[in-house]
Formats: sequence, C-alpha cells, structure tokens
Amino acid sequence: MSAGTYAPRPGAAPLPRMIATQAALETKMLLRNGEQLLLTVVIPALLLVLFSAVDIVDTGSGKAVDFLTPGILALAVMSTAFTGQAIATGFERRYGVLKRLGASPLPRWALMTAKTLSVLVTEVLQVILLTVIAFALGWSPHGNPFAVVLLLVLGTAAFSGLGLLMAGTLKAEATLAAANLVFLLLLVGGGVIVPLDKFPDAAQSVLGLLPVSALSDGLRDVLQHGASMPWGDLGILAVWAVLGLGAAGRFFRWE
Repeated sequence: MSAGTYAPRPGAAPLPRMIATQAALETKMLLRNGEQLLLTVVIPALLLVLFSAVDIVDTGSGKAVDFLTPGILALAVMSTAFTGQAIATGFERRYGVLKRLGASPLPRWALMTAKTLSVLVTEVLQVILLTVIAFALGWSPHGNPFAVVLLLVLGTAAFSGLGLLMAGTLKAEATLAAANLVFLLLLVGGGVIVPLDKFPDAAQSVLGLLPVSALSDGLRDVLQHGASMPWGDLGILAVWAVLGLGAAGRFFRWE
C-alpha cells in the first residue's frame, strides 16, 4: 500500500449533489412534520371527499367532483408552495438556520433551488393522492396533460415566490398568522370550492386575478371542459411568478 492512498481530499461536494442532498433533507423534514402534513395532505383530501359527497355548495351542472378536483389541486399547490414553505422558512430564518446554511459551501441560490425541488416532490405526492381519491369518487378528467403540468409549474413558481417573500420580510410569528389567514381567505374566495360566478360582478373581476383563482380556473378549463391551453390563466400565473420571485430575490433577508 503506497503512502497517501487514504489521503483526505478537502473541498465541497459537487454542486448538483449538494442540491439533491439538501432537497432530500427538506422533503424528509416536511413529511415528518405533522402540522405540515395536516395542511398539505389531510385538509385538501378531506375537503375533496366532503364537498363531493355532500351537496353543500352549488357547483353547477355535472358531477361535483369534476368541478372540485381542479380547485383542490390548486389548493394543494398553494398549501405547499406558499403556506407551508412560508411558515417553515420563516422559522428557519428566526432560529438562524438560514444564516448558518448561507455560510456553508451550498450557495444561497442553490439552497432556494433545493427548497423548490422539495416543494415539487411534495406536490407530486399530493397530486397522486388526490387523483386517486378523485377517481374513486367518480372523477372524469379531460384535456391536455401538458397544459395541466404547465399550470402546476407556473402556479408553484408564483406561490413559492410569494411564500419566500413573506418569510424573508416578516417575523416568524407574523408569517405564521398571515400565511394561514391568506390560506383561509383564498380557500373561500379563490374559486377553489365556491365558483367565482357566485360572487358579485365587481368582486369577480378582482378575484379572477388572484393566483389561486387563475390556477383553479385554468385547471378546471382543461380537466373539466377539455380546453387545450388556457393562455389567460397562464399569463396571470406567469406575472405573479415573475413578481413574486423577483421581489423575494430583492427583499429576502437571511437574518
């Protein structure tokens, strides 16, 4: 055995490996958090089952599950990319976790990339679960799968940017309260369960510009009505994604 066979090789791991490792860690932490699971998995699933089985809200002609499933998918994206990420990142910032990670070999942009990958992995699991439940309830989807994927990706980018902006500018306690309040308000007024045409005309024009409304309406146009590509809703989500991610990158404070 020659000298130096087991000589140490100091230095950081390759960047893709660091991002993948951090993303896996973020995903494990999220899936082990009972409160996060309640928000991201249990509540959307229960709402889908409850409102599909019980005639509480007038969802128009056709089966209720056909109207509700796209909205619940949009709610799942919002709960993970916005509410869950904002709360988790806000407390990581408060306890100095982000500051310490920012001093590691992992660049700050790579840390945010890992968080985004973790959100995407969680959303895939959410979509699979909700799809299985919806099919069991008699869901009959239509439309272009590529349009669905594009809507979900843009929706994730929009909500992720807004969540990081909130977590990076407000105190952790304020982020917790504000994120949950926004979640509840958009659940009621974002076209997720209650159709937007049930609101006054003046309110409809404003509510229709919200990211959750654009995402739920776009998914509904494709999956329920068979639209090929809902360009208007995609445009709204793209604007929110650019504004949210741009503002988060500009104003996010690591301490």
